[in-house]
Amino acid sequence: MTQKEELKKEVRALLKDRDAVMLAHNYQRDEIQETADITGDSLALSQAAAERPEKVIVFCGVHFMAESAAILSPQKTVILPRMDAGCPMADMITPEELKREKEKRPGVPVVAYVNTSAAVKALSDICCTSANAVRVVDSLPEERVYMIPDRNLSHYVSLQTKKKMEWWDGYCPTHERLTPADVLKAKEQNPGALFVCHPECHPDVVKLADHVCSTSGMYKFAKATKAQTLIIGTEQGILYRLKLENPEKKFILPSRALICPNMKLTTLEDVVESLREMKNVVTVPDDIREAAKLTLDRMLKVPRDTVA
Repeated sequence: MTQKEELKKEVRALLKDRDAVMLAHNYQRDEIQETADITGDSLALSQAAAERPEKVIVFCGVHFMAESAAILSPQKTVILPRMDAGCPMADMITPEELKREKEKRPGVPVVAYVNTSAAVKALSDICCTSANAVRVVDSLPEERVYMIPDRNLSHYVSLQTKKKMEWWDGYCPTHERLTPADVLKAKEQNPGALFVCHPECHPDVVKLADHVCSTSGMYKFAKATKAQTLIIGTEQGILYRLKLENPEKKFILPSRALICPNMKLTTLEDVVESLREMKNVVTVPDDIREAAKLTLDRMLKVPRDTVA
C-alpha cells in the first residue's frame, strides 16, 4: 500500500471515529476529491452537509466556504484543515468598505456573491452563486443593483439583465490569469473543440466562450455535449471529475496558470492532523451568522424557475 493509500485509509477511519463528513470543493487536489464523501461547488457542499447526520464537517476548501457551512449548520463543528486557505477575491472587500458603498447608494440592494466573508454577507441583501447570479438579480424589484465582489461576474450579469448595475472592483486572480491569447492558441491547436469558461474569467475571455457556466454547470455540459474535446476555462482541479465522468472525451487546460494556490494548500496530512486534534474549527458569531443566513435564505426563496 502506498503512503497516499495509507493516508486515505487513515482519513476514512478518523472520519468514522469523529462522526464527520468530508467535503471537497471541485478545485481541490485529486486525492482530496477521491477521499471525500461529497465533492461540488461551495454553497452546494454546505447545503448537502446541513442535511447529513454527522456532527462534524471537514471542509476541504477555503475560509469563506467553511463559514457558509457554519452558517447553515450552527449546531455542528466545522473544521477547515488549513486555516491559511483563504480566497483573495473574498478578501478584496471588507465590511467597512461595503458600508461606505451602501451609504453612497441608499435603497440600492446589495447582491453578494457567495465568495465573500460571513461579515460581508451579513451587510448584504441577498446572495447569489455563479450559477444563479443573473436570475437572482432579475428577481429583485429594484431597478438598480450593486454587486460584490467580482467585477467579471458582475459584468457578465450586466449583459444578461435589464437592471442598472454597478459593482465592486474585485476579481479572482486565478481566473484573471487566463488570457484571450491562451484561448485562441488552444482553439487553434484543437480544431472543433468547444471552449467552456467560468463567468469569473475576464470579459474578453468570456466573449470567446461557446458556453459560460459554473463548475457544476461544466459537469452537466460535458456530459450533454456531443463535442469530444473541451477547452476548460477554470481552475485545473475540475479536470479530475470531468475525466472520471467522461473517460471518452478530451479536456484541455488552455493555461498552466489556472491553478489556485489556496485551493491546493490542503493535503491528506492536513485532514488527518485536523481530525486527530479536532483543531482549526471555524465559527461565526451569532449576530453575523443570523444576518448572513438571511441573505442565503432570500436567495433560496427565489422561485425555482428563477434560480438555477
